[in-house]
Amino acid sequence: MEIKRVGTQPSQKGPEDWFTGTVRIDYLFQANDPARAGGTQVTFEPGARTAWHTHPLGQTLIVTSGCGWAQREGGPIEEIRPGDVIWFPPGEKHWHGATATTAMTHIAIQESLNGNPVDWLEKVSDEQYNISK
Repeated sequence: MEIKRVGTQPSQKGPEDWFTGTVRIDYLFQANDPARAGGTQVTFEPGARTAWHTHPLGQTLIVTSGCGWAQREGGPIEEIRPGDVIWFPPGEKHWHGATATTAMTHIAIQESLNGNPVDWLEKVSDEQYNISK
């Protein structure tokens, strides 16, 4: 058994290559072989969002606070709220983040394939994001 105590893993700023705006990442757990699942808590300040990305084995989001938006390529922008559980299938191009006026926090769970849990793509443009308003 392993217990990771609150406060023993420092929060990290979301890298500018992966995010637009102010984002905080708190790593909750990372898989130890042979397991592949990892989880993070991600907090987006108003207007912050991920870049477009895919996951080789899919991703589950659990919204814990605030109000956010999520979109898969070619689909409408969907509002997401606390308690909502969102599933992105393997390889589905998508983004997620806060609304323009409200912060949002979610837990993200994804599995790694050959050590890779995510493939980052281009940033969501302000024009793409502002369609949500």
